[in-house]
Amino acid sequence: MNILCTDLFQTQLQEILSTFVEEDYAATKNFKMYLDTIIINAPTKAKKFKKSIYFDDENIKDITHQGFIIPFYFDKENDCYLMLGIIQA
Repeated sequence: MNILCTDLFQTQLQEILSTFVEEDYAATKNFKMYLDTIIINAPTKAKKFKKSIYFDDENIKDITHQGFIIPFYFDKENDCYLMLGIIQA
């Protein structure tokens, strides 16, 4: 099982992290480490996440983390999870 990130997700995450790092480097590092843990564990906890409020598709769910929403898509055919983006709630 693979976990992939779209270019949009990576761009949005970099913008968020660059804003955070100006305020507090240690908090930014903790935010990113915990976010990575959540994403890595997404396949084992996918059933716990609710259907996305942004998409009308049962295979797209939302992860919420410290005021941010990360919609992700489960591609059953390729057995992979795709992180679509990250936005502030």
